[in-house]
Amino acid sequence: MNCKQLFLNIKNKKSFLCIGLDTDIQKIPSFLLKYKNPEFEFNKLVVDATARYVIAYKPNIAFYESNGPDGWRSLELTISYIKKKYPDIFLIADAKRGDIENTSRMYAKTFFDTIEFDAVTVSPYMGKDSLLPFLKYKDKWIAVLALTSNQGAEDFQFLNTRQNERIFETIIRRSKDWGSINNIMYVVGATKASILAMIREIIPDHFILVPGIGAQGGSLKEVVKYGKNKNLGLIVNSSRSIIYADNTELFAETAGSKAKETQNEMNILLKQNNII
Repeated sequence: MNCKQLFLNIKNKKSFLCIGLDTDIQKIPSFLLKYKNPEFEFNKLVVDATARYVIAYKPNIAFYESNGPDGWRSLELTISYIKKKYPDIFLIADAKRGDIENTSRMYAKTFFDTIEFDAVTVSPYMGKDSLLPFLKYKDKWIAVLALTSNQGAEDFQFLNTRQNERIFETIIRRSKDWGSINNIMYVVGATKASILAMIREIIPDHFILVPGIGAQGGSLKEVVKYGKNKNLGLIVNSSRSIIYADNTELFAETAGSKAKETQNEMNILLKQNNII
């Protein structure tokens, strides 16, 4: 899926919503625990209730790795299910990988060959050679951590470099030409929305993946105001405020309602900004 196809999906669905499938077996409704793969059953019901309102899903890999082989099996089943039933949906592995080239090659194989995600989040700390193995895959993406929404982002990401720019600016400026707008996007937290306008000056045409609305308190309206480009260029993620909005047997129905509410807000913003 390339940049043009992503935007077409946004136009068709009048949405740029990504739902994070951060499925915690300690938080899912207890009646699901009777199933062989309770995480998968939870995901399947959430996906079926929300797929019409989203353009992407983003499973956080830690929630599956923590449950060992059973967790990985649930992840594989989830991705296979979405690809078969909803092939237009973009699948992002929230894995934050990045290591020496030889190791990154294995990470890329894991998320692009073995489980067949469309994209994976990566850490750029180790530089160009740690990301190139991911970029060798045709029609696959990396989402480069640039400016995150957590409090600790202030520890390093805002430090000035010798070129008198902040580290997150240097990361974006140097890495944007390692690939193209069709295989590199950037992660910028919604709680840093006002900085998106400056980031857009560096990457006017790239997609930006924005976590942090919903439970983390980011403003969707501000994200669009500061972060949009002529084709929107945004994928905005919400996780807990949708998938854990209800802990009863009606949890999937509630998740669908929450996703629809967000999609309705996105539709209004897309029209107000003359994007659709």
